[in-house]
Amino acid sequence: MNELAGKVVVVTGAGRGLGAAFALTLADAGCELVLCGRRVADLDAVAGLVIERGGAAPQTVALDLADAASVRRAVSRIGALKQRVDILINNGAMWLEASAEPYDEADVLAVVNAAVTGTFLLVQGLRTAMDNSDAPDVVTIGSISGLPNAALQSVSVPFYAAKRGQVALADGFRQAFSGTKFRSILVNPPYLDDAQPGQDDWEEAGIRRKGRQATSRDVVEAAIFALTRPRHVSLAIEIGADEGGLFETA
Repeated sequence: MNELAGKVVVVTGAGRGLGAAFALTLADAGCELVLCGRRVADLDAVAGLVIERGGAAPQTVALDLADAASVRRAVSRIGALKQRVDILINNGAMWLEASAEPYDEADVLAVVNAAVTGTFLLVQGLRTAMDNSDAPDVVTIGSISGLPNAALQSVSVPFYAAKRGQVALADGFRQAFSGTKFRSILVNPPYLDDAQPGQDDWEEAGIRRKGRQATSRDVVEAAIFALTRPRHVSLAIEIGADEGGLFETA
């Protein structure tokens, strides 16, 4: 992962779970981090862990992807902090579980706006800073829910549709970036068990037997694999798992 040393990386949804795993792993690789998320206290906690592990102190930026004004403010703040952005990890999203009861309008709008509108506006807003990079990469963390013919499982229809739209964004970026120095990388995880660097669950994830659920470590390592491929290669990765995978219905 020395290839990533010195890269300026923006991670959304960085306050917990998969986003925190990205932050800690990329800090270990020598990246300069800008951590974005809705809860600044959570971002500060992750930044503290990065420092404890010997990494450079990350910058933290409040960001609600469901709110266009928040995205605009975050873009302005990131631009003030960093003249160059090398990698954007589009990890932030809103979860909405299946329910027999009617959904609140605000919740439906939030889940769709976070995945589609907010993701697009963030990429668009950071385009200038990323253009200052010699090798800019946009990494979108989609979902198996965004793939054709995926089982609905326990997700709501709005979440299912939002993730389909986010996957389409990543493909649209890939086509729009053709002939430029930009790359669009897509990783579609299944249902995941949380694992965090420095904890036992992270080490255990590396020796799991077939049939068990995937973990956040699998997603982070897949993204890093894609990021460290030669520049002529842009990957869309579907992470399969027997438990919680694409066609799991139980």
